[in-house]
Amino acid sequence: MLAIGRERRRELSTHPFARGVRAHNRGMNDATSAGLGRFLTLADAADLLNVTPTQVRELVLSGELPAIRVGAQGQWRVERTVLEGYIDALYEQARRLSLWNQAEFDQLPEYTFGETQ
Repeated sequence: MLAIGRERRRELSTHPFARGVRAHNRGMNDATSAGLGRFLTLADAADLLNVTPTQVRELVLSGELPAIRVGAQGQWRVERTVLEGYIDALYEQARRLSLWNQAEFDQLPEYTFGETQ
């Protein structure tokens, strides 16, 4: 292993003790989303959604939340933009459900399909 000075190690984003860099996102950080990288672990996604990592894993396994498997161990990663799109879709779903619940359906005729009243 190469000997690197202490100050130089701190500058490298891949060093495990680099400030402000999460170990699982080293080397992928950019200036957006509070320092989170492009790809999020299931735990990061769970933190953002305020749910448990198990619940996020169930969303991924069901196909509701798209994710990829990377590495030899096949660890799941969710792209940050995909998670944001998923959240936007949930907001849209809630908005449509709210509009549906507010609609007045008492003016619609009721069909009996062959039954006589």
